[in-house]
Amino acid sequence: MATAVVGARAGEEVPAVKGDPSALAGPLVVPPRLLMGPGPSNAHPRVLVAQGLPMLGHLHPPFLAIMEEIKTGLRYLFQTESKYVCCISGTGHSGMEAAMASLVEPGETVLIGNNGIWGTRAAEIASRYGAKVEEVTTEGGRSIPPTDVIAAVQKHNPAVLFLCQGESSTGVQQSLAGIGEACAAAGTLLLVDSVCTLGGAPLFCDAWGVDCSYSGSQKCLSAPPGAAPFMLSEKAYKKVMERKTKVASWYFDLSMLGKYWGWEGDARFYHHTGPVSTWYGFREALSIAMGEGLEQMWTRHQQVHRLLWGGLNSLGLQAFVQEEGDRLATVNTILVPEGIDWLKLNGYVMEKFNLEIAGGLGPSAGKVWRIGVMGYNATPANIAAVIAAFKDGLQAQGYTFPAAPA
Repeated sequence: MATAVVGARAGEEVPAVKGDPSALAGPLVVPPRLLMGPGPSNAHPRVLVAQGLPMLGHLHPPFLAIMEEIKTGLRYLFQTESKYVCCISGTGHSGMEAAMASLVEPGETVLIGNNGIWGTRAAEIASRYGAKVEEVTTEGGRSIPPTDVIAAVQKHNPAVLFLCQGESSTGVQQSLAGIGEACAAAGTLLLVDSVCTLGGAPLFCDAWGVDCSYSGSQKCLSAPPGAAPFMLSEKAYKKVMERKTKVASWYFDLSMLGKYWGWEGDARFYHHTGPVSTWYGFREALSIAMGEGLEQMWTRHQQVHRLLWGGLNSLGLQAFVQEEGDRLATVNTILVPEGIDWLKLNGYVMEKFNLEIAGGLGPSAGKVWRIGVMGYNATPANIAAVIAAFKDGLQAQGYTFPAAPA
């Protein structure tokens, strides 16, 4: 038993220090990877450089100015004029949590569009905050017809409707056509998960009547995980501020988070220490996105998506999502051929090519591979690398390729 340790209080019994301090000797070494799964994607080099800039205090005026630049970029990405935009400190999942925690009061009805894992997850979170959960569903691999969604809104009259624009577990893009208008007529808030679509597929929050949307920094925006883009409409913010009950989560209480982000004017409220370096990187990612332009980003993702499927089809591989119009450009789901071990192929291409692809999730588990073409990674060169790796991996398992055209 040690008798004295600097810094210990009088009367505290201080045992001998345990552990080997040399266990982490030397700098961090990270293997190179081309991340072509459903996320994270590789970060843009400019973003990584920005994250190494000198630290600022989280309430210093220069850092508050960076937060204002982030808000400007988010209004562009979400296509909104709302002043209620911010980054939630966390992954895209923290955006979902903040939305449900702040928009939903106990006993209210929340309608969940459920055709994959993110609908299931949203239903679980809403129920934990005391909501009465109703669902409008379809099988995995299909989008939910907007007419079905609108009929369910009219039937259940929910306080909130949740839809996932890009269901990354199945590779489906959900249509939002006419849903915002139906929600407005019913007095329902429209909440849209845009984690794998923001910057990769059209989203016009104001024009389409979206009241709340959240995304992730690590997908189409080419930044590391840790910043969740977030927006509220005026109507949604009013609901947050006029709640009859306290938000059950302190960390995700938007009425307080908004004060840190300056939603109520110049005075800032200390809510938590913002992840300074993470937001440096995210600000740079927004600058890169705005420099390219949304229409150009959407076009690039569609072009690379088509290029990917041209290569996959040439290998005899087929899409999990049968309706071409339902297919998500940013996360693609490929049916695993009979006799092929999907997990073995994943390991093979990782070992030989330092290439990450993923298996299925939720409804697609064990049935598909998932390939992400997002942000900095959405290039023809990366698609060529993926197709070459697939061909090599399939050949190693004795797969029979289709005959070349005569």
